[in-house]
Amino acid sequence: MKSFLKLIRWKNLLLIALIQVLIKYALFQPFNVDVTLDGFGFSLLVIATLCIAAAGNIINDIYDIDTDLINKPEKVIVGKSISETKAFNLFLVLTIIGVCIGFYLSNLIDKTGFAAIFIFTSALLYLYSSSFKQTILIGNIIVSILVAMSIIIVGLFDLLPVITPQNQQTQLTIFKIILDYALFAFMINLLREIIKDIEDIEGDAKAGMRTLPIVIGKNRATKVLFALSFIPLIAVVYYVITILYKQQVAVGYFLLFIVAPLLYFTIKIFNAKTQKELHHLSNVLKLVMLFGVLSLLLYKYIILN
Repeated sequence: MKSFLKLIRWKNLLLIALIQVLIKYALFQPFNVDVTLDGFGFSLLVIATLCIAAAGNIINDIYDIDTDLINKPEKVIVGKSISETKAFNLFLVLTIIGVCIGFYLSNLIDKTGFAAIFIFTSALLYLYSSSFKQTILIGNIIVSILVAMSIIIVGLFDLLPVITPQNQQTQLTIFKIILDYALFAFMINLLREIIKDIEDIEGDAKAGMRTLPIVIGKNRATKVLFALSFIPLIAVVYYVITILYKQQVAVGYFLLFIVAPLLYFTIKIFNAKTQKELHHLSNVLKLVMLFGVLSLLLYKYIILN
């Protein structure tokens, strides 16, 4: 069980579940927006998302066996704790469960076309692991889009089906907040993906991959990362100034727990060279993502005031 939990990256899955739950109960509920899914339907949406995400983590580990044996041999699970055949079977089972639940939910809300989201996401995760991951920035962007999609999907299934002329403005206002968080998740995850590529440069190079640090060099890649880090930093500051400026608690929270760590990351990444430094900065981004998710708890005060 311990190996299985590590294989599916349970901590990452927990973060996905947390943000979906907070969107539903810390954003939708206090504002009394019209929603499509009841508790059972929403639980199925979370389960479907987690199954497909877990399947993506498994197939990624299967294709990364050779590189992981070089980059992080002590963390290799597939081929050691869990056989490659068993891992692939788990990938298939989780994918099928996720897609089937997606079909059911799409029919439940009378949006049968939405089932394509689950099929497309599953296919893209497989292609990412088998092909796109090896191409400069393409793999990084794809996986970051999929992370953002795990946030947007809550709005697609819970808000859009019940939009009417009467509630349209409210529904779209809330949906815009979801899009803002999805964009934030995309930017932070993209930075983390590039850091991981820099950390894994040795094994990836031997596997014939063409990631950003392999193509332009480790030092230049960290400088690109430095430049990219200004984008979420400026975006969050702009969000605080334009949206939250009247809410002192929210402003303080964002400045202390999101802007400050992002600024710390930007300063430190410029001269980061060792694996230890890079891993530390990757963890800083994890914390930024977590605090970003938890900021949803503030919205009942932000909106209602």
